[in-house]
Amino acid sequence: MSGASSTIRGKHRYVVCVRNDGYPASLELKKLYPVLEDSFAAEHGMVRVIDESGEDYLYPTDFFVQIDLPAAVEKALAKIA
Repeated sequence: MSGASSTIRGKHRYVVCVRNDGYPASLELKKLYPVLEDSFAAEHGMVRVIDESGEDYLYPTDFFVQIDLPAAVEKALAKIA
């Protein structure tokens, strides 16, 4: 999927940060972040990610671009999570 999406859902478990307005200490541009499913957040144009604090927080969906990772990469990331 190209560009920011208004909805991040489904099997997309990782996103790349493309904006961090107001959150430079919490979100690094061009960094991969894991997504936690949150239907309330999705309904409100937000996404729940584990940020630099190591905790999960809500951010505007347009701060991220969802990506599909190869299965081998997802498997490797799951081992270190």
